[in-house]
Amino acid sequence: MSVQVENLEKNMAKLTIEVSAEEFEKAIQSAYLKERGKITLPGFRKGKAPRKMIEKMYGAGIFYEDAANSVMPMAYHDAAEESKLEIVSSPEIDIVQIEAGKPFIFTATVAVKPEVTLGEYKGVEVEKTDVSVSDDEIEAELKKEQEKNSRTIDVDDRAVESGDMIKLDFEGFVDGVAFEGGKGENYDLTIGSNSFIPGFEDQLIGAKIDEELDVNVTFPEDYHAKDLAGKAAVFKCTVHSISVKELPELDDEFAQEVSEFDTLDEYKADVKKNLEEKKAADAKTAKENAAVDKAVENAQMDIPEPMIDSQVEQMINDYARRLQSQGLSMEQYMQFTGTTMDALKEQVRPQALTQIKTRLVLEKIAEVEDIQISDEKLDEELAKMAESYKMEVEKLKELMGDYEKDQMKKDMAVQEAVTLVAEAAKEV
Repeated sequence: MSVQVENLEKNMAKLTIEVSAEEFEKAIQSAYLKERGKITLPGFRKGKAPRKMIEKMYGAGIFYEDAANSVMPMAYHDAAEESKLEIVSSPEIDIVQIEAGKPFIFTATVAVKPEVTLGEYKGVEVEKTDVSVSDDEIEAELKKEQEKNSRTIDVDDRAVESGDMIKLDFEGFVDGVAFEGGKGENYDLTIGSNSFIPGFEDQLIGAKIDEELDVNVTFPEDYHAKDLAGKAAVFKCTVHSISVKELPELDDEFAQEVSEFDTLDEYKADVKKNLEEKKAADAKTAKENAAVDKAVENAQMDIPEPMIDSQVEQMINDYARRLQSQGLSMEQYMQFTGTTMDALKEQVRPQALTQIKTRLVLEKIAEVEDIQISDEKLDEELAKMAESYKMEVEKLKELMGDYEKDQMKKDMAVQEAVTLVAEAAKEV
């Protein structure tokens, strides 16, 4: 196997790969031995026809495709390594020469990792994030905890009010005719939730238990059921029960029930402390993201289109795996959302480009700043991973090859570059 490299424009390269005539002949013979059992020629038992007779009958190239497919993967792999190129896309293959008795020649056009010219990345200006916690925010957290610890009580001595939870029977009619999907029994509805079409819930206010009433509405023009869009309808409704949430009092007893503290003041102070810690963590992340975005904005690079295509494919595949873990296939997702694979790819393409640029810039910063990850640092990270996976660290090391460990070191160097850029940033 031999390879010639031609550098093209926009960080593309063409590898011309030549497989010897002898090696290609072996591949043709292997293809013949594999396929002959499927071929029948007059005068020969199935699977016993000589190769020359098959080639004479069906053409000299009958086994070329299988032979080429068998030699190309390894030939490309070896050529890519020999070229020393940092290839960042799948190859686009073209056959140049394919003939028995001659070298098999093909080209692989690939994208190569772009060179990054850094701009300013130390001391970039970012907006300062307010991390103070207001009394309203503390009260909102307490309200959430009240809601979590509320209880539901039935009400039978009054009519429906806003905020009530009711059980409802309803049936809808358009021009006096019941329509499909317009009927429900013992339906749980919270008045004011806007779960139904506009005006429906408001008309239930004042309804008494077990009394039938008519609710008159008009379906919106953009209603999903086209046969109902814009039409007037009457819903015959009966409220069967009314219930309300009863919130616990905000006092020392409440604090003791929901926390480790004895007084409400102590509990409030802890809520404030937790909010401050969360805001500080969010602010740190926001500063990192803003600083890195500025560094990327200040850098220059020429991203080859196939590199973006590869990133898009990876993102789509990652999303498909997440869907699969939820029991949903990509085909079902596209059917439910009414989208297509091409539309989905176009949708994620800007994000893919941003991810590529960010990674390239951070890798370049790590290189310029000579950020090195020692084996000791890697071991510390592996120990954390092992603990999270609840397994022995030595077992984890056994499962990881040199490539995975090198990739972890690169990722850790990139994260240190993020920290460097963020710490040097000026908050304004």
